[in-house]
Amino acid sequence: MTAEASGTADTPPPPDAARREDRDRAPVPRAPIWTLVLTVFPLALLAASFWIGRLVRPGGDDWCFLPVLRDGGVSGMIGKFYLEDNGRIANALMVALYGAFGVPGHQWYATVSGLLILAVVLSLTVAALRSAGRTAPRGMPLLVASMTVVVFFFATRNTYKTFYWPASSVSHTVAPALAAAAVIPLLRARSRRGRILALCTAAVAGLFIGTLSEGTSIVAGVLLCTVLLLSLRSRPGPARGHTRLWCGIALAALLAGMVVIYTSPGSRARRDRFGAGATSLADPDSLTTALRTYGDILETVLGTWTYLGALAVGVLLGLSLREGDTAADGPLRRRPLLPALAGVAAFLVAGYLCTVVTLPAFANNMMSYGTRTWNDYLFVYVLLLAGLGALLGGALRTLGRGAAAATGVATAAAALLCAGVCVALAVPLAGLEHDMSLRARHWDRQDRLLREEVRKGAHVLPYVPASVGEMRDPFGDHGRSLWPDICVAEYYHLTRITYSTWLP
Repeated sequence: MTAEASGTADTPPPPDAARREDRDRAPVPRAPIWTLVLTVFPLALLAASFWIGRLVRPGGDDWCFLPVLRDGGVSGMIGKFYLEDNGRIANALMVALYGAFGVPGHQWYATVSGLLILAVVLSLTVAALRSAGRTAPRGMPLLVASMTVVVFFFATRNTYKTFYWPASSVSHTVAPALAAAAVIPLLRARSRRGRILALCTAAVAGLFIGTLSEGTSIVAGVLLCTVLLLSLRSRPGPARGHTRLWCGIALAALLAGMVVIYTSPGSRARRDRFGAGATSLADPDSLTTALRTYGDILETVLGTWTYLGALAVGVLLGLSLREGDTAADGPLRRRPLLPALAGVAAFLVAGYLCTVVTLPAFANNMMSYGTRTWNDYLFVYVLLLAGLGALLGGALRTLGRGAAAATGVATAAAALLCAGVCVALAVPLAGLEHDMSLRARHWDRQDRLLREEVRKGAHVLPYVPASVGEMRDPFGDHGRSLWPDICVAEYYHLTRITYSTWLP
């Protein structure tokens, strides 16, 4: 979001400028064979993760969503969220999109959302390069996008909640990707129609994100304010004015969506449950506790070496870039260090604010059960690492002119790191597949038995808990945790379920 729309000259380009620039631009070189080979690693990991998605079964909040969708449809789901749960209207719509298909919707969710996020990051990469006036070999943007997405999905502490659990992914994994997608029309706008489309996208996306996820809304708001501040140092011209207008519309729509959430009955009920009123959040003790917790989160994230895969692929991108459209003239082209430092500051501030807001709900388990909420700003972290890597690679390429050996060593090291990260991430993914397979077989067998007994007229039946990825299941913690037992009973049309340790 720190890149301005192209065409920042003091005088606007003629109507046929874009077509003439496309005709005069040098042909994009083909990617070297090693790029294609390296791309196989993250794509193979993604393909394997999509196949594993067939093992997903409802759990946690899903138990409570499915009966509402079955009995009340989309309107019932919206009513539940707005009036009872959290006020997130857009979140309810997205839950209805996959929940309406029942168990198959959960099984296909990882594939659909994974491909969507990959397409967003790929399009964002291409648009950012074009806006910055750079070109990369064919195939390099796909390597960058696939590697970045793989790191985002699988370097996290809990891949199941990040990628496979739809209820969490909608709020904290897909939400930041959708916010990033709204930037693409801004980066690609080169005509009056394109600028109008970008402004309309900003309004719709801002309102949608504002009613989808509080965490992503906070991150997006901080980034929008950062871009507005950066625009103060940009050269005056039509593009700067368009960028400011786009940010203003997006920010206003985002705030409107957050107001809808904050004033909803469901949000008030949620705040009452966790004692998270505006006054309590601004309390010095709460701010200090959140700062300590955020320090622990940063220590964990910065200590996870597999995130370096995003930095490494960024270095490969920077080493392969060359001058492209000479008409492009934005801060990423003229003063790249300033946006980079601003991006780091924005990530740190956004992460802390997200911790302040989410800590009341995860006061005792932010480092375990609450890790899924980190993804609201870890998406920015991964993109930031890739961007910093590109700047580093570009600097190495400039310094390495006349010293091909140094550039070759840097390329080989970054490529090996990318491959090593993919291999390292495949190991825990294989372990997760084993755990998901065990739960899927248990879930299917118990589901079949419960339905058979219900058809025979049973009203109270035993239930054997089975969890994966630190998910909550009825009678977890050796029977001490009841939730969501009532939802499970409603799902099977039972009066109640009882705790059991043996499945016939």
